[in-house]
Amino acid sequence: MIAFCATTIFPFLHLLSLSLSTGNVPLTQIHLIPPEFTWANYKKVLTNEFVLSGFVNTLTRTILGTALSLAATVFAAYPLAKRYFPHRSFWTAFIVFTMFFSGGLIPNYLLVKNLGLMNSVWALVLPGLVSAFSLVIARNFFMAIPESLEESGKIDGANDIVILFRIVIPISMPIIATLSLWMAVGHWNAWFDSLIYMTDANNQVLQVVMRRIVLLGTKDMMDLNSFDDPNLVVNPETIKAATLMVTIIPIVMFYPFLQKYFVKGVLVGSLKG
Repeated sequence: MIAFCATTIFPFLHLLSLSLSTGNVPLTQIHLIPPEFTWANYKKVLTNEFVLSGFVNTLTRTILGTALSLAATVFAAYPLAKRYFPHRSFWTAFIVFTMFFSGGLIPNYLLVKNLGLMNSVWALVLPGLVSAFSLVIARNFFMAIPESLEESGKIDGANDIVILFRIVIPISMPIIATLSLWMAVGHWNAWFDSLIYMTDANNQVLQVVMRRIVLLGTKDMMDLNSFDDPNLVVNPETIKAATLMVTIIPIVMFYPFLQKYFVKGVLVGSLKG
């Protein structure tokens, strides 16, 4: 495990070192510590208008998409977990069916366009609002909750909505935290739908901006000659490394807060079918 972790962390440290280095660093060598330290690469990336707008768009999409997807998933999974729900097996099979078959790219594009969602954050949130896989995991978790807890709430006069918010959700934090992590990471890393539905460059998410900088170069996205220090040597590779770190670090910082719930939520949610 130590060796495996080292192979995972090693490229990350190399990119971090490259992002904090000047253009004088030999690109043919691997460094874990910057030979010549500088913040100029991050300053250039964080002051770029495309990176700033992309970061705001990605943050908006991640927060809005995660909140709506989590709410829709919980509200759909809770009724399906009840044995007395009419035609529960049919609706569960109907939802699982969508995991294997979809309408395809062109029908999805025409649907989003005809609904007037182009160049809107709703084009990135609504089409994938509910994941069938996450719904099944949440349903299985809710099925594992003892029915006696809900029966005690009904004896006290609580209806299904009160039971859901006051009994079920508080004891379901492991699966809720797990689903939140999955959804947040999925929205943060998504880029293809933005590439299709966003025709305005100011509406593109951060990952599309990063893709253009890393794959297409920095000439059209960055002005490498506009640094304050004329003696500072920069190159596109250090700018690319800084861009990668800007897109990675925010979502990595999200993991420690949900790590203690992650394993328990996945294991308990996968026990019952």
